[in-house]
Amino acid sequence: MDPDQLLDPEYHFFRDEVSSEWTLSHLADIRTRIHATFKPAGLARGEQHWVSQPAAAHKLRLCVYRPEREAETQDLPAILYVHGGGFVLGCPEMADDYVADLAIELGAVIVAVDYRLAPEHPFPAPLEDCYRGLEWLHRDHAALRVDPGRIAIMGHSAGGGLAAALTLLARDRGEISVAGSVLIYPMLDPRTGTADAPVQNPGTGTFSWSREANQFCWQCYRGEYLCNDERAALFSPALATDLSHLPPSFIAVGALDLFVDEDMAYAGHLSRSGVPVELHVYPGVPHMFDLHPGGVTEQCKTDVVRALGKMLGR
Repeated sequence: MDPDQLLDPEYHFFRDEVSSEWTLSHLADIRTRIHATFKPAGLARGEQHWVSQPAAAHKLRLCVYRPEREAETQDLPAILYVHGGGFVLGCPEMADDYVADLAIELGAVIVAVDYRLAPEHPFPAPLEDCYRGLEWLHRDHAALRVDPGRIAIMGHSAGGGLAAALTLLARDRGEISVAGSVLIYPMLDPRTGTADAPVQNPGTGTFSWSREANQFCWQCYRGEYLCNDERAALFSPALATDLSHLPPSFIAVGALDLFVDEDMAYAGHLSRSGVPVELHVYPGVPHMFDLHPGGVTEQCKTDVVRALGKMLGR
């Protein structure tokens, strides 16, 4: 199997990407290089809010995006959005225009979480930050003009993995009802890229996101956690034994993405657990394909908007 020949011609530029050396000594440089491509916070389209963290010295930053016109008398649906970055980099500004445009298209309020990053803040800190963001959105729904019965969770890549874990955490704590989850090529399984992976797929991991990068980021996120207690499913949703009583889920992934097998497995587990699930595997594209123009990108965006609209009653 030759991934190069399977690559959609519209996305041929993935062949020319230069891979980074994912080590602790190089992480600061990787962050600096990638974060320099994001829009500065002062120019972002979201409105910043800071939320005090219980028993923590820092405040959680949330970026709130609203439709440009809000003539509706009823409260709006909402989305808690979690950015990607392998748990080790990123911020809401990396998806600023995408999230702002999505808020307008759906007529929804979107709250993006600036969660703490590993390895400085390993599991469960990023997940707990996401829960605090969801908690704030639900608690302050009246001030935000949000319908608390129509809140979905969405994320890309590592953000998709955190979104999946957050949906499980919300179910287990029983404090907040979630209308649906939208997971875009979610990062779910720390075994992927190792000899212990449930599936060895030679057609994946060549473009955009490598096995080496994946293992480095999971190790950063794991920290000293031994994955040997009841929190294992929250660390890695792929390890969950109980996926029952979760809201409708949408999963999208490219066929050349390193995560395609873990994402398909998770979708199958959701379905067997009685959860309505919609799975899209797009041929010929790797991880992060939707950051670039192309026919598959447009199809994915259309599918995401339609799925979110259905979950949110749009």
